[in-house]
Amino acid sequence: MARTSKKTKAVPVAMVAEAAADVDVRSVGETDAVASVAASGETVLIPLNKLKKSPRNVRKTPHSEADIEAYAASIAAKGILQNLVVEPELDAEGKPTGFYFVTIGEGRRLAQLLRAKRKQIKKTEPIRCVIDTANDPFEISLDENVTRTAMHPADQFEAFRELAETRGWGAEEIAARFGVTAHVVKQRLRLGAVSPKLMQVYRDGSLTLDQLMAFAISEDHARQEQVYESLSYNRDPSFIRRDLMKANIPATDRRAIFIGAEDYVENGGTIIRDLFTEDRGGFYEDAALLDRLVIGKLEWIAGNIQQAEGWKWVSAHIDYPHAHGLRRTYPHPVELSAEDEAVCAAAQEEYDRLSSEYEDAEELPDDVDQRFGELEAEIERIDALRHAYDPDEIARGGVFVVLSPDGEARIERGFIRAEDEKPEESGDGETVIDGVRVNDDGEVIEDGKDADHAAELEADDEDAEEDGKSLSDLLIRDLTAHRTLGLRLALGEQPDMALIAVTHALAAQTFYHAGDAHCLDIRPNSAHLASHADGIEDTAAAKALADRHAGWAADMPRDVADLWGFVAGLDHASVMALFAHCASQTVNAVKLPWERKPRAHATADRLASALTLDMTANWTPTVRTYCPPSGLLRQFRGFREGRISGSSQPIWSADETEIRAGESTGRAGREGHPPGNAPAVLG
Repeated sequence: MARTSKKTKAVPVAMVAEAAADVDVRSVGETDAVASVAASGETVLIPLNKLKKSPRNVRKTPHSEADIEAYAASIAAKGILQNLVVEPELDAEGKPTGFYFVTIGEGRRLAQLLRAKRKQIKKTEPIRCVIDTANDPFEISLDENVTRTAMHPADQFEAFRELAETRGWGAEEIAARFGVTAHVVKQRLRLGAVSPKLMQVYRDGSLTLDQLMAFAISEDHARQEQVYESLSYNRDPSFIRRDLMKANIPATDRRAIFIGAEDYVENGGTIIRDLFTEDRGGFYEDAALLDRLVIGKLEWIAGNIQQAEGWKWVSAHIDYPHAHGLRRTYPHPVELSAEDEAVCAAAQEEYDRLSSEYEDAEELPDDVDQRFGELEAEIERIDALRHAYDPDEIARGGVFVVLSPDGEARIERGFIRAEDEKPEESGDGETVIDGVRVNDDGEVIEDGKDADHAAELEADDEDAEEDGKSLSDLLIRDLTAHRTLGLRLALGEQPDMALIAVTHALAAQTFYHAGDAHCLDIRPNSAHLASHADGIEDTAAAKALADRHAGWAADMPRDVADLWGFVAGLDHASVMALFAHCASQTVNAVKLPWERKPRAHATADRLASALTLDMTANWTPTVRTYCPPSGLLRQFRGFREGRISGSSQPIWSADETEIRAGESTGRAGREGHPPGNAPAVLG
C-alpha cells in the first residue's frame, strides 16, 4: 500500500518547489551531511539521481515498457500522486552514502528516469519521498503489492465516459493523460456507454466481461436490454453479437464487398464497428440502402454489356433468378480470321520457345516473367474468339447480371424468352409456334377440325394408293415393330454402339429442346436443387458443374440433326466423359418429408461410397448452412472427429462456437430441424 504523508498533497512535478514552501518538507541535497539524514516517517524531496532500485524490493519481474510509458504519461499530466517510500543507503561502516533505495515506487522512479532521458525533466528533479527505516523493506514492498483492492472495471469504464462527456476530452487526449492507446480508451468509452441496467448486472457478476463487450457492439440501450432478456442458457458472446446485429449486414457479405465501405458511406450509410473482436470491416447498418446500391451498380454493368454486345435485353438481380424458365443458348465454335490465327501461332511459338529456354531456371528474370504474362493473356484473348454467339441469338436473347458469392458481378448470357423463340418450319410448309401449327396466313390449324386440310390429306392418300406407293398403318406398325426388335438385339451385342446411342439420347435432351430427336425411350430428369437449398447454385460446386456443362454446350453442333455424327465422331474417352456428364445431371438424392424412397436413398449412399465422396471439398457446415437442433452438438463433435461410413474423408469442419450458437435457437433450417442422421444424408 502506498504511504503518502498527511502533510502533503498531490501536485504536478512542476509545482514541487512551490508546494515545498507551503508544507514542512525539506530537500535532501548532494552536500547534506550524514547527520542530516531525515528521520523515519519524514517526507523529503530527494534528487532523482540519488534514488536507486532497492535490492529488497519483492518485484523480481521487471516493469514492461508499456507500464513505464503509462506511468510517465500519467506523471507528466498530473504529477506523482503517491510518494515514493525509501530507505537510506549505508556503506560498509553503516554510514549514509547520500543515496536512497526505493522500497515502494520503483515504477515511478523508472518513469521519471525515462522523462529525464527525453529531456522533459532534469536528472536532479526533486522527488517527494517518505523515509522509512522502522519497517522491514522486504515486508512493506510485499504489503504494497498484496494488500490492495483493484478498481472494478465497471467503475473504470464509467469514469472514462464521464471524462469524455463532462470535460469534452477525446480518446487521444485521454490516452495521453493515462498512458494507454487511443484504441483502449475507445473500448472503455464504448463499454461505459452500455445500458446502466446491464452494467449493474455485470457488477453483480451475472455477466462476464466478454459478454459485456458483446453487448457494447450496439449503442441502443433498449435493444441491448431486449437481447439480454431473451437470452437462454446459451450466453456465448458470438450469439449475443449475432442477435444484436441480425438486422445489419456484415462487411464480409457479398453485397458489402461489391459496393465497398467508401461508396456506402459516401451515400449516407453507417458502419458499426466492433472494437473488441476482429470485425473484418464491421456491420453495414442500412440494408435497404446497400441493396439499392447493389442493384444500381449491377444495372450499370448490364447496360454497358448490352451496349457493347447488342443483346436484346438485360436484367440485373442480386440473386440468380433460377425459376426464369427460359431456354439457354451457348456460344458455338467459329473460324478465326487468318490474322488472328497468325497472331495466336506466333504467340504460342514464342511462349514455347521461352518455356524451353528457361525450363531449368529456378527464378525467371522480371522482364521474362512479364513477357510470359503478356503472351498468356494474348493466347487467352484469341482462344475466347474461337467461340461466339450467333448474331441472331444475340438479337433475340438476353443477359442476366447477378451478384456472385464472392462479391463480383456474374454475367450469364444467351437466354431466349418464349416470345422471342424462332418459329419452327413443319414438313408441309406450315409454321409451328409453341407446338401449334399455323398456316401461311397466320391462322391456327386445329388437328381433326380443318375439313379442307383433312380432305386434301385424304386425296393425297388415295392418289398414293392408286400409285401403289402407300402402306397401311397396320403394315407399317408391324414392320417397324420387327425393325425395333432387330435394333434391340443388335444394339445389345455392340456395347460401344450402345454407349453412343445412349449418350446421343441423353445429350439430345440435355442440350436441346428435342425430345423426338432420338429413338431410345430414355427420359433424363434433372431435379431443380435451388428450391431445396437456398444459395446452392451459387456455390463453388454448382459453378464447377455449370462450367462443365457450358464447355460441352459450346462444342455441340447447332442443329440436333448433326448430333449423332458429333457423338459418333468422338474418341472413346470423350464419349465416356459426355455420357458421364449427362448421366450426372439426373442424380437425385434429395430427401423430402413426403417421399418414401428408402431403396433409392440406399442406392445414393452406395453411389457416394463408390465415388469416395468428399463433402469437405465443396461444403462446410456453418450456422447458415446447418444449424443443428438442441441435443445434436455432441453428435456434431463426434462426426467432426470421426469418419462417415462409406467415405474416407471427414466432412465436419465447422466452428463449434457457431454450431453451439445455432443450437440455442432450437430451430434449424428454414422449415424445421434437419434429420438426426444428417451425416448419413451427406455421406
